[in-house]
Amino acid sequence: MSNNSDMQTTTRSLLDDLRSFDKGGFFDLGHPLLNRISESFVKAAGIGAIQAVSREAYFTAIEGLDSGTGGLPAEISGASKKHRFRDLKGETNRKSLEAMVKNTGKESMQWGLAAGVYSGLTYGLKEARGTHDWKNSAVAGAITGVALALTSEDSSHEQIVECAITGAAISTAANLLAGIF
Repeated sequence: MSNNSDMQTTTRSLLDDLRSFDKGGFFDLGHPLLNRISESFVKAAGIGAIQAVSREAYFTAIEGLDSGTGGLPAEISGASKKHRFRDLKGETNRKSLEAMVKNTGKESMQWGLAAGVYSGLTYGLKEARGTHDWKNSAVAGAITGVALALTSEDSSHEQIVECAITGAAISTAANLLAGIF
């Protein structure tokens, strides 16, 4: 009987933690900047891992359909080969699993890096300038774009500049549109 009540207490406290996620967050590292960066990193890294695994499952299913029926359009069958994780088809299932875990970890780290850098920069710029406006978003987006470009395997000067401009444009647009919606 005590095992059941302990389980309910544990479950209830976990549910309470999940419900309070938006209120206080999971981390208290002693400074709001550190809390914000770590929470953004963990949330985005989780989303990145889920996205990477679900994308791989989708492309594996599409590839299975393509080989079984042969009736998929070229756009879909070509996309599965273009966007697949490299080295996922190993000689054994163990090698395939290792490749998927490695690539999922890399992608989740990139998502977490982007969220942590952007969140930390917007918070730091807000504190330094005393205001949160589109300029903070543009600078944070540009620096985040550069950080993401530098994590890719073949980062060139053009790609770094392109990612900086794209990051600045997207974050500025999101900041400006946030006031409308």
